[in-house]
Amino acid sequence: MAENPVIRNFGKATGATPSAVDLQKMYDQPAYAGPRAGQRYLTLDDVVQRTGAMLFVLLAAGTVSWVALPTNLTAPVLIVSLMGGLGLGLYMAFKQVANAPLALLYSALQGVLLGGISRAFEHAYNGIVIQAITGTVMVAAGMLFVYKIGAIRVTPKFTRVVVGATIGVFGLMLVNLVSYLFSSDGLGLRSGGVIAIVFSLVCIVIASMNLVMDFDMIERGIRNGADQKFAWYAAFGLVVTLIWLYIEILRLLSYLRD
Repeated sequence: MAENPVIRNFGKATGATPSAVDLQKMYDQPAYAGPRAGQRYLTLDDVVQRTGAMLFVLLAAGTVSWVALPTNLTAPVLIVSLMGGLGLGLYMAFKQVANAPLALLYSALQGVLLGGISRAFEHAYNGIVIQAITGTVMVAAGMLFVYKIGAIRVTPKFTRVVVGATIGVFGLMLVNLVSYLFSSDGLGLRSGGVIAIVFSLVCIVIASMNLVMDFDMIERGIRNGADQKFAWYAAFGLVVTLIWLYIEILRLLSYLRD
């Protein structure tokens, strides 16, 4: 008869064969003690509720920015919200820490920024904001569907490709920004021509793949018994990707309108 692996491992650790009392203690001991007192496991409802809270704050701040932000203060307020949101987002991303105050403050800053940007686009292209919001919701719902049916699987190779592509497009954005110092069109990535359209389409595809990675991160966190505090970080990741997706769709629609 094959030797029991539990008994074999016990013998390796202690150098002795376990007695009946030792075996009973191993049998009575739970495999995992569970979360500490006052804590519980992550659930899907936790992520949904926190994502909803962040989106609510973002929309509320965006509405206030759109309606009440004076024209003469638009530029400085948007710069402050951009820098504040960028700094806070990088802090949470690299520290991999998020809580209610940080996440909701990030949403408020991004809401102010998006409100001002959306108002400018809406004045230039009537009805474009509703189209961009609708497109963002449809893309997010579509990616959730293809993920749930298993059409796209998040493998290590998939993750490396998406992360690499994300770093690559943000690197191009940075180079394009610097190139405006030497050319009025930069690299042409945001000039509205064919290159700009292709670049926005590439960004939309990469942002969509990042959504799939966000869904997988949430599912793995629930499956592996992550602490409920992880819900804020998961919600933060989702909101960041949705904001990027919305901005790229807004840009693409403006190029197509032109």
